Amino acid sequence: MTITRRIGFGLGTAVVALTVSAGVYASAQNTNPNPHPFMGRGLGPGGGGPGRGGPMGPDGPLAMLRMLGPRLNFTDAQKEQVKNIADSHRDEWKALGDRARTAREALHAAITAESVDEGLIRQRSGDVAAIEADLAVAQARTHAEVFQILTAEQKEQLKTFEAEAKNRMEQRRQGGRGRG
Repeated sequence: MTITRRIGFGLGTAVVALTVSAGVYASAQNTNPNPHPFMGRGLGPGGGGPGRGGPMGPDGPLAMLRMLGPRLNFTDAQKEQVKNIADSHRDEWKALGDRARTAREALHAAITAESVDEGLIRQRSGDVAAIEADLAVAQARTHAEVFQILTAEQKEQLKTFEAEAKNRMEQRRQGGRGRG
């Protein structure tokens, strides 16, 4: 074996070891007793979900709207409409969450297999991406349904809240740069 090959093999082994170590470390740092895919994505599948143990928590893609409800001064009728929208999508969100979990598990299995099968990893990554797209569409549909029941004033307030949240995220990203 040439020196170049030995160095390459050694570097490859080191990268694999670092990747595995980072995964184990990150897993150990997770203090969430019940982790779910797509956790914490605000208005969409991923921000919560119908039913305990469901992929998206108890409020589904409407978690942020439920939080903002008091700030938007929802009427009792609007609260009932939001609840009906969530109930009408409960099975869809559960199915999407189940598909997402299965796809992520399959991707993880492909990544951590003894031998690297690039084609399989790409295929499993594509599966995850397709489900992410389905989740985004479900999020958009739900957002549109709820947006229709809001008054003009509430729509403006919601847009303001969303812009403020976007600005906070951008500030965090910029604040995180240069640290190290």
